[in-house]
Amino acid sequence: MSNRLKYEASPYLLQHAENPVDWYPWGEEAFRRAEAEDKPVFLSIGYSACHWCHVMARESFEDLDTAALLNRWFVSIKVDREERPDLDSVYMAVCQAFTGGGGWPASIFLTPAKRPFFAGTYFPKQHQGGMASFGELLTLIHEKWEQDRASLLGPAEEIMFLLSQSKTESGKADPGLLGEAVGLYKRLFDRENGGFGGAPKFPSPHNLLFLLAYYRRREDQDCLEMAERTLTQMYRGGLFDHIGGGFCRYSTDERFLVPHFEKMLYDNALMTLAYCEAYGVTRKKLYLLAAERTADFVLREMTSPKGGFYSAQDADSDGEEGKYYLFTPEELVRLLGPERGAAFNRHFDITEAGNFEGKSIPNLLHSAPEDRTLDGLLETVDQYRKNRCSLHLDDKILTAWNGLMIAALCRLYQTGGNQKYLDAAKRADRFLWEYLWDGGALHVNFRAERRGEQGFLDDYAACIFAQLALYGATLEEAYLTRAEELCRDALSRFRDAENGGFYLYGETHEPLILRPKETYDGAMPSGNSLMAWNLVRLSQLVSAEIYDPLAKRQLDFLAADAKQYPAGYAMFLLALLDDRDPPPKVTVVPAGNSEAARLPLELPAEAAVILRGPGEEYPMKNGRTTFYVCRGHSCLPPVNEPPEL
Repeated sequence: MSNRLKYEASPYLLQHAENPVDWYPWGEEAFRRAEAEDKPVFLSIGYSACHWCHVMARESFEDLDTAALLNRWFVSIKVDREERPDLDSVYMAVCQAFTGGGGWPASIFLTPAKRPFFAGTYFPKQHQGGMASFGELLTLIHEKWEQDRASLLGPAEEIMFLLSQSKTESGKADPGLLGEAVGLYKRLFDRENGGFGGAPKFPSPHNLLFLLAYYRRREDQDCLEMAERTLTQMYRGGLFDHIGGGFCRYSTDERFLVPHFEKMLYDNALMTLAYCEAYGVTRKKLYLLAAERTADFVLREMTSPKGGFYSAQDADSDGEEGKYYLFTPEELVRLLGPERGAAFNRHFDITEAGNFEGKSIPNLLHSAPEDRTLDGLLETVDQYRKNRCSLHLDDKILTAWNGLMIAALCRLYQTGGNQKYLDAAKRADRFLWEYLWDGGALHVNFRAERRGEQGFLDDYAACIFAQLALYGATLEEAYLTRAEELCRDALSRFRDAENGGFYLYGETHEPLILRPKETYDGAMPSGNSLMAWNLVRLSQLVSAEIYDPLAKRQLDFLAADAKQYPAGYAMFLLALLDDRDPPPKVTVVPAGNSEAARLPLELPAEAAVILRGPGEEYPMKNGRTTFYVCRGHSCLPPVNEPPEL
């Protein structure tokens, strides 16, 4: 038994290729059939590492009776949200408008004209606690479609009208927003467990990047405390995989003990950046260790032979959530021997009672995280775990997520000096330009020798971010040139020159029922906020005359949304902070190429570093490499040693 998804490249769609549901991929063929047969469309959006997507698949999409209802009354479409972020953005906004919340799997019902009229997320197979079963829902919608279509479609028109209203309010990027955001973070901060608010707790490392940068500039001790407490607790808890390295998606409890077990590339990229920044501020070795173990996990388990980075590892093994990560004391004693096994169990809190469904998630909440005496056993336990069961790997390579990981590896190289991280970043960058660039445009993803759709705003923004990071780590002019070229391309494709901001998709993309401008920073920084940071950085590195007006306009555009809830716009806040209180600008006149090559390791990673040849404006002092340091509108005398900043 198979359906049309068997011809797709997406691992998520291929997971459903053997369903009895007559799935279509997104495309006009499905909507033409719905129009011809006068049927509503059922649109299901998810991703391959999503636990509740798997649950709904097992309960409903693999069930012959439920599939029969879908096949008889609906035309069914499956979408991988990571391949089509435009569809996900549009229809997730619809889901949130209908239900007040969102998440995956997203379950949307559409007319043949692609207009949504009902939306939700997971629906159970059986009626549960006031929630209709999926079969009951299908029956009800079919009956309404046949007998009372006007009442079914009426409320949807009002929601679509509200969603389609373009934002007219403009803002002014008042630096006071920075203090307001810090005040909000302080009110939300969990002083006992770290993080912000209650469970579930998401890492949101961009929040911590902003707090650490704010501490650097304003010496607000509370910001450092919030960032350190959160980073320490996330590392100590089960959110971090103490056996194999890397971070899971989020914590289901307040203590960062019990994670939602999927591992996503973007989380691990952003976490690496945050731990590098914390090490740069504090010089505490624990933070560098966390960053290196996270990057090592990505290089070992999520890197393709050609150098690009894979997307995700699944939450489930053999149909059980978290099975791969759980242990009992007995199995580790058998594996390691009585003495070493007992010591391992004590250190990583592996007990008879367990901490998750009768088994234990390794953690350091009751141990000293600096104690590394048992590190020599980790490889043995990791190999045992791999032999015991396996994790599904989503091996598609996403442009935006790769851009973030390249930037993280560059920062890790600058932080700790290990060349392997820069080599991996350069190799991944070469992969992007060979396989995800067609000579005129970026593409969203690559898998099975096939490129996906043309790239969206997030792809361009993250690639510019990566090029700027590569320039910072190497001072090679080619990366800066490429960042400028991509920025000009993004401006021409996505910018709304009249109203400000950037659209998610360009004029050459498939037009959808909405054309969103995403501004809120969710699990990842939005494309708009990342573009704000990119424009600010380009104004500092290349040309204030060209990029400063663009940066100011973008900051003003984002400020209108950010002032409603500034703590939800951390990357914008970081860009605003860098614009209003710039990092030091260091102009370097190197004595030779070998001198220039070592400079990224000797200067602060946050500094804006420009290479210049000797001349009247920047003469070389004493015939040696010379540093000119400026901050704001004041400059220091030239020196021959890397300045302490």
